[in-house]
Amino acid sequence: MELLDIIKNIPLFKGLPEPEAQELVSMMRAQKVKQGEVLFRKGSEGTTLYIIAQGAVKIVLPSRLGDEMIVTIFSEGDFFGEMALLDGFPRSADAVAVESSRLLLLNRTDFFRFLKKSETAIESVLSCLSERLRKTDDLLEDTSFLNIPARFAKKLLELGETFGRKEGDSLEISLRLTQKDLADMVGATRESINKELRVLRDKEIIELSGHTIRIVDMNRLKRRVR
Repeated sequence: MELLDIIKNIPLFKGLPEPEAQELVSMMRAQKVKQGEVLFRKGSEGTTLYIIAQGAVKIVLPSRLGDEMIVTIFSEGDFFGEMALLDGFPRSADAVAVESSRLLLLNRTDFFRFLKKSETAIESVLSCLSERLRKTDDLLEDTSFLNIPARFAKKLLELGETFGRKEGDSLEISLRLTQKDLADMVGATRESINKELRVLRDKEIIELSGHTIRIVDMNRLKRRVR
């Protein structure tokens, strides 16, 4: 698929007139990354906006003790790395490819030039930033008030909604996530997530095959969040 066709399907750039879309394409460069490849680290200089044309990237908050929290996983059509561009401060988190991905890169100068020309893009950026702030609030609320089984069930539902692949009556989460990844997403230990996976499997709410999780009873999984 040509770059022009790709950006027309990305929410940030939808509605752009053809000449502006063509100009934007001329500013971008494509980059392919492998699973596990680090795009940037917390504290590094931020000069590039990343747009996911294909694949998935996780945003990770590392601690000084070596622990991690996965703040979110971005998928096709999402953009990230905009905070360092907007405020000029270093990167606030790590970005790591969850799977082999194709990214589109836009440097700071071109990003601001583009925003000045497009009110639609400005509105889209502000809307996305607001949505991400709300998700951060939800994450803090979940960590404070939901126990691990409820947090984990909610995260599986979110992953199913974003990365789920329908197979008959079940929903397979297409990302190959480790137990540590899942633990880092809900602020738990790998051992507690291992226990939860066994419980959900034994209750026939999910099925497990290697790193693949298949949700087979969505309604019962939803009830565990309440």
